Amino acid sequence: METVAARAKLDKTAVAIQSLHQPPDDRDYWLAQSPAARMEAVEIQRQIIYGYDPAAIRLQRVFEVAALPRR
Repeated sequence: METVAARAKLDKTAVAIQSLHQPPDDRDYWLAQSPAARMEAVEIQRQIIYGYDPAAIRLQRVFEVAALPRR
């Protein structure tokens, strides 16, 4: 299974250097994107930063509420 991070390409020629005091100029770009595209971008960043190991995927724990008899 190919991950989203594996399909992502990084354009190393697109570099912009600006002061930290300037407002980011990519805000309008991200506001113009659909919520699904923004979530996919967040997922790509998460996989790149934290890594993605399909072997580590486990079943989610399910808690069950048990009704106890009154004493």
